[in-house]
Amino acid sequence: MFDTLIIGGGAAGLSCALVLGSAKDKPFAVDKNVAIITHQKTSHLQNALFNNVLGLAPGTLGADILKNGKEQLYNLYPHVDQIDKEKVKRIQPIHDGFTITTNKNSYTAKQVVIAVGYTDLLTIKGLEDYVEPHPRAAIEKNRIWLKNENHVISHGLYVAGTLAGWRSQYAIACGSGAQVATDILTVWNDGKHTKIHDKV
Repeated sequence: MFDTLIIGGGAAGLSCALVLGSAKDKPFAVDKNVAIITHQKTSHLQNALFNNVLGLAPGTLGADILKNGKEQLYNLYPHVDQIDKEKVKRIQPIHDGFTITTNKNSYTAKQVVIAVGYTDLLTIKGLEDYVEPHPRAAIEKNRIWLKNENHVISHGLYVAGTLAGWRSQYAIACGSGAQVATDILTVWNDGKHTKIHDKV
């Protein structure tokens, strides 16, 4: 069983995985098993061009961020399992977490972070009761969100990025994923507010 399984390898999902991965040496996180399903085919980053993001060189391509982000996660935090070429079909609550079924396998996790795009084509069974029209998108675009309070859908079930109700802006999606990661670290740290920074 994973302690946390992240669904979605875009800006929010990769940011969440990087922050959780960076906590590996903390006593409260040393034994935690984290994984990310890095299915990226529908990520809005696939055709993005960035000129207005602090820290990114103008002309940076979203497709490069997706590729480099997976490599960064693997090189820095190889203990975070990357599950590639699988698409999540269903999430079911169980007594101590969730069962996540993909087109190829089944996994269990104590906590799940959903960080996929906000189109109305969401096909993950088990989330239907939480789907509502997106509060920060033009109505004609038919965008959705998973109703949540501070990224929490229900106990142990989190949502990050545009699907959490945020606007489709790269820095916002990254920040949302990092927020969820620090919330999970806080849970692991017995409720003590937790953030992780590397220092020179």
